[in-house]
Amino acid sequence: MAQALYRKYRPKKLGDVLGQETNMAILKNAATNNRLGQAYVFYGPRGTGKTTTARLLAKLLNCEKRHTDPVFAKLGEPCNACRECTQIDAQNSFDVIEIDAASNRGIDEIRNLKENITVSPATARYKIYIIDEAHMLTGAAFNALLKTLEEPPRHAVIVLATTEYEKLPPTITSRAQRFPFKKLGKTDIMKKLAAMAKAEKIKIDEPALELIAATAEGSARDAESLLDQIASLQANIDCTAVERITGRTGILKLHAFAEDIVKKDLKGSLARAAELQDDGYNLVVFTKDLIHYLRKVLSVKIDPALGAAFEKELTRDEIAALKKLAAAADAAFLVQCIKSLIRAYSEMRYSPFAAVPLEMALVENLS
Repeated sequence: MAQALYRKYRPKKLGDVLGQETNMAILKNAATNNRLGQAYVFYGPRGTGKTTTARLLAKLLNCEKRHTDPVFAKLGEPCNACRECTQIDAQNSFDVIEIDAASNRGIDEIRNLKENITVSPATARYKIYIIDEAHMLTGAAFNALLKTLEEPPRHAVIVLATTEYEKLPPTITSRAQRFPFKKLGKTDIMKKLAAMAKAEKIKIDEPALELIAATAEGSARDAESLLDQIASLQANIDCTAVERITGRTGILKLHAFAEDIVKKDLKGSLARAAELQDDGYNLVVFTKDLIHYLRKVLSVKIDPALGAAFEKELTRDEIAALKKLAAAADAAFLVQCIKSLIRAYSEMRYSPFAAVPLEMALVENLS
């Protein structure tokens, strides 16, 4: 059975983690100065590297070369060659325990953790507990975890990973170092996908890469899984193939639609909407993407310098096209269109006639 791409290309050192430079710099500096903590909370959207970073932290703590080679230890990275590093990479280390709080959320599981955490590590220097989806723990389980989290044994480290930080009790978060993980930029994801495609000898064009990265909405894992899925469908991947599988449109179609709106071309925009519906695209998702695109056009219209703010989301050519469209647009008209499209989007989500609210918004603003 082939290994999933997101697992095959999982970062093996802190420097490989995508888009979380500040967090990695802090952890690397802490490792260099031997100041790694015993309790952490990693929080942020899915697929941004929380669990991966927790495993890298486990390697940093247990890497044999870091403990025997002071010069190497100053690099703040694991060696990825010693027994402990290879065991953690293979996910068969007895001293790195991963707990899925979504299915082990009760007080009994946390009591077991409290009992087992006092036992010395089997082979490594430290025992690391990674509690994934930590927000799913019950109130009683959180209460049972409090004392252990505040004063873990010297040989133990606890990492809580969650996508819903606000659901963690303050009594828990105040006892740990907190690291926010942000959504990844589209261009960063595209670079990683391009490197993976080259290594796997997958032929894929740039518009297809752009659409995969946009569909992932800031999650590297989602993008890698989607690339894996599409690569199994056909050898040469183009934007049409990605559109067919995801039901989303590429940025070229978005730009063309936005251009019709800016030109107040009612006939052309209605024809494009009908074509999208006939081709089976999800008009609700398309309208949401169109709102975001027009918002960018409006931002650049108000201040052209804001184009730099979209460098993580758009390529240079896309930013150039955005600026050209913004120059031809009227700010007040764009505000009016965006408000109408937001109303249309709200109606479309619950309407059996998804195309009608979009068409009405176009008629109201372009006629």
